[in-house]
Amino acid sequence: MKTNYLKIEIVLIVMLFFTATSGMAQKTQTPDFVYDLGGSIDYMKVTDAGVLLIAHGNGLAGIKPGQKDLAFNFEDYGKVKEEELLIVPNTPYVMVGQAGFAGISAKQSVIDIISGKRVFDTKSNGWKAAGQPALLLPENKLIVSGQRTAKEKYAQAVGIYDMVSGNEEKLFYLKGSDQMSGKPAIINGGLIIPGLKGMYRIDLATGEETWVLKLKDVDFVQVAEDGKSIYAFVLKGDDHEVHKINADGTEAWSDSKKLKGKVSRFEITKDGLAIVSDVFNQGKKGLAKLTSASSQSNISFLSASSGEDLWDKAPKTKGYVQHFYVMDDGILFGITEGGINKISFEGKPLFKKPLNTGENIHTMALTNKGMIYITDSDADIINLETGESIWTKPINYKKAKSVASTYDKDHGRYLISTGEEMIAIDENSGDISSLASYKFEEKESPTNLELRKDGILLTSDQNLLMLNFDGSNKFQEYFRSPGKSALGSAIWGIVAVSSTVMASASAFQAGMNKNSIGQYNDYGYRAKLSQDMFSSIGSTSFAEMSKRFKASAATENAQFILSKLDDGVGLVKVNKDTGKPDKEIVLNDKEPEYEIDEFGGYLYYKAKGNTINAYNLNK
Repeated sequence: MKTNYLKIEIVLIVMLFFTATSGMAQKTQTPDFVYDLGGSIDYMKVTDAGVLLIAHGNGLAGIKPGQKDLAFNFEDYGKVKEEELLIVPNTPYVMVGQAGFAGISAKQSVIDIISGKRVFDTKSNGWKAAGQPALLLPENKLIVSGQRTAKEKYAQAVGIYDMVSGNEEKLFYLKGSDQMSGKPAIINGGLIIPGLKGMYRIDLATGEETWVLKLKDVDFVQVAEDGKSIYAFVLKGDDHEVHKINADGTEAWSDSKKLKGKVSRFEITKDGLAIVSDVFNQGKKGLAKLTSASSQSNISFLSASSGEDLWDKAPKTKGYVQHFYVMDDGILFGITEGGINKISFEGKPLFKKPLNTGENIHTMALTNKGMIYITDSDADIINLETGESIWTKPINYKKAKSVASTYDKDHGRYLISTGEEMIAIDENSGDISSLASYKFEEKESPTNLELRKDGILLTSDQNLLMLNFDGSNKFQEYFRSPGKSALGSAIWGIVAVSSTVMASASAFQAGMNKNSIGQYNDYGYRAKLSQDMFSSIGSTSFAEMSKRFKASAATENAQFILSKLDDGVGLVKVNKDTGKPDKEIVLNDKEPEYEIDEFGGYLYYKAKGNTINAYNLNK
């Protein structure tokens, strides 16, 4: 009997041990993969393609999530600097220009980082020097302009390369010393090349020059409404002017349309051309300041047939256009400094009066009740036909430290976090109530607001707060930052995740429609647009990107926080539904440099000068 009692006591002790330790985070210091780059690591970045790009002392390398070996390692570059790299957003491509992108570069190359192949290189493709190549999507073609080798008498030329095979499809020689100066485009079976001395059209079927127009300083071109004609935007100092070119290369308008500022938005409508141009005159002094236009956005509406201004009086902006949406009955726009208005295609105001709003319009989106807007200090849902509030009045609140919002469908309300308070707005009546007040450690404010199955989650870099749906506190957790320097690295690492959605400065990238208003909180729809864009391009690498964006993100149910742990500085994987750590990765580094792959679920840590450790965050 004593033996049986002893067995029972042992079992109870074991059960108590597991009960006590079951809530503890799994701790690890052992990486899943270790990569030796053979040279000092100067720069690393998780790309949209899911490949960690590393510039090191001997060249350029890549790591794919879950693979024990390097995806590629090009050591013929020598030391690669960060400023010599151009990671093309939303593509599997990286451009390397080792003499800089400001002018002609002796070494230009393009790498498909998913396949690990170098699809273009100046030397192997017969170029002595070339400018930064231009990537055209969805055609998936690379346009290269520069000087050929001595074999071709250093002629100036333009080449077209297929990005799937890397094969040269066409090579055109320019006249004399002319060079491509603006962004090219493929329009109606022809390559349109803006040059220093003129604009060319090359027939892609025959390789012959169709026409040349003596139009200098063309910045970019856009296909016209008939699919054959062209709108050319010429840069004149700090301003753009618009030309319309017929399919045969002749000018369609009797004169160009001069705009104040540089074009930031352009949309072809059934009634004409909607254009936003931005004037930026900060920093000018003396006479230049007195004679310059105000720093603001200008909205123009031009006739497609003649180029004449169709509006007798352009709408006043008194600031920069932050939101610009072309709708069936007119143009809706919001100003950074505050204010929303809607103008018909005939130039008539559609709202009874312009809306006075707070500064910094975070959101303008469609709902089933109307259009919601949210600023730093107010919110409202308005009738898009009249501009009137569907509620009795706009919702005003103390100027927010940071704004995060969401729609709570189950409770019929909008939730807005102002940094210190959660406001609930009844979607039907507009009744406002204070759902909760809160304070985050280290003077942080919530930057993310998320509806979970069992509550409302607010998060920042070091804090998590879960509210019950009635506003009561479910849990609040704080993970101390390791210090300002390390915190800076943490922000750098986390920003790297979100920065993958950033596009280049041009408003005219393929697959994007910045001028179409979306549905509020319709993240799934926007993700599908990205997936469809990737899959429509028709290459293995883009197909792999499409699969990546269909996968659940590692951050769906967890938040990763850099913190000071008992065993040293490390990364904590925190369960969003409990606020408790599921995993701790001790890095033993007061100022760790790392990157997080949100979709692949890996942490990449620069352990030594030439070593990267990878940790699987999905475990």
